[in-house]
Amino acid sequence: MPHDTTLIGTVVAGLGVAFLMGALAHRLRISPIAGYLLAGVMVGPFTPGIVADTGLALQLAEIGVILLMFGVGLHFSLKDLLSVRRIAVPGAIVQIAVATALGVMLGLWLGWPFAGSLIFGLALSVASTVVLLRALQARDMVETEKGRIAVGWLIVEDLAMVLALVLLPAMFGARGDESGGAGLLQSAGIVLVKVVGFVAFMLVVARRILPAVLHWVAHSGSRELFRLAVLAIALGVAFGAAVVFDVSFALGAFFAGMILGETQLSRRAAEETLPLRDAFAVLFFVSVGMLFDPKVLVEQPLPLIATVTIIVFGKSFAAYAIVRAFGHPNQTAMTIAVSLAQIGEFSFILAGLGVGLKVMPPEARDLILAGSILSILCNPILFTLMVRRIRAEEDAPEAEAGPEASEAPAGAGMVLIGYGRVGSHIGSLICGRGAGLVVIEDQKDMAAAAEAAGATVIVGDATKESVLRKAGLDTARTLLVAIPEGAEAGAIVRRARAINPKLVIVARAHSDEEVDDLVRRGADHVVMAERETAARMAERAMLAGA
Repeated sequence: MPHDTTLIGTVVAGLGVAFLMGALAHRLRISPIAGYLLAGVMVGPFTPGIVADTGLALQLAEIGVILLMFGVGLHFSLKDLLSVRRIAVPGAIVQIAVATALGVMLGLWLGWPFAGSLIFGLALSVASTVVLLRALQARDMVETEKGRIAVGWLIVEDLAMVLALVLLPAMFGARGDESGGAGLLQSAGIVLVKVVGFVAFMLVVARRILPAVLHWVAHSGSRELFRLAVLAIALGVAFGAAVVFDVSFALGAFFAGMILGETQLSRRAAEETLPLRDAFAVLFFVSVGMLFDPKVLVEQPLPLIATVTIIVFGKSFAAYAIVRAFGHPNQTAMTIAVSLAQIGEFSFILAGLGVGLKVMPPEARDLILAGSILSILCNPILFTLMVRRIRAEEDAPEAEAGPEASEAPAGAGMVLIGYGRVGSHIGSLICGRGAGLVVIEDQKDMAAAAEAAGATVIVGDATKESVLRKAGLDTARTLLVAIPEGAEAGAIVRRARAINPKLVIVARAHSDEEVDDLVRRGADHVVMAERETAARMAERAMLAGA
């Protein structure tokens, strides 16, 4: 019997070729993302051989964006979002303005109209959700200060692009004519009302309904029904947000995840959606590759080089300068800059809008797609170089600490690095028993929470020897390293061991590789959640059976 196999053929071709090219990339010790992108080029309409349906691939990729942002929301609370608003909001706005201005200048130099150059610049200013989050997750940075700033920055960019997608058609009609100011203000007002309405609905109504539904399903005892409920909430809220409130799928999914992230079922919900998130994220990169026409490399080499330069260096330098101007350390600034050195899904939507309005030439869309491909390929390399630079800075010998840095707090018996989700629990247990505790924390809100709990707080970067000495590590008995970043934890452990050879160091890790690295650098005890859970459960079982 005849079958319509367009969807099945697209999924099979996309995942099959992506597996082969991803395996080859892994074998060559480069990022699998490069393999997925090349797979998209191979099954795309611009190369011979298998041709998958580009439209279906893009819709499947949207599911990947929804699930990925939902997963991030599960680990991201409203408190986390508000804690970075002072840097994320002005930083994202200024960075968008700088990148857009650079894109406008390039477009005008190439002879395009101002309207098309403006849309081209906006497309170069917004980073890819999938690429940024995959990079942060691969390095366990989502729940760190750097990760919170990057995700908050991304949310502001998404909101700005939602506003742009509504205002641009009002500004430039189908023939490129500018509309009246009254219509523009009306459109802006409608967008603002819809965004505020969506946020209010999620925080007031959905915040009560969604957790109740998920708890009811969890108590039913059906794992299949729980998984279905999580997917229905993620996809349903994202689709409803786009249809009813005209906000992006990604923003709707993020808020749905953030609402559920405040419940005790957030970890289980994240685990249930993980396989689908990975599979559809792969389809996203394949869909990007399918849009790429290799001819642009030959026909427009100089404009392409200029486009990639704006994406990788122009807006990254702007982001770096902004973060440093707000007083954040060099490592945070480098992380934000590298995270934003690429473009993705919103850029494609803006490119399609510009061509559809007939104000942007098709070659501008080709440059955007080619720039996206090349910047996504460069991003893992930039992250690797950044990590090496950070480790080099951490391993560099530090100048002798001044008199102020050598003054140890009174009663510095135990020192805790980091007062996040894990550190705050440790601090409350220790302070609750009346024991003296010194906390080193570089986030002011978390430092205030540690001080409220009764700890002595040192605000600073714990990878610096002067800060460790200021916390009294010379005479302390125990050091607890509770930060989730393996590279920084290793540098702290190495410096702490050099300061006080008799110090008992307890650190946390997320993988066997991190455990080995921390032990090699001088940690006495390394706690990995999976191992401790297994040991505790086995201990309970043995006691019950005795």
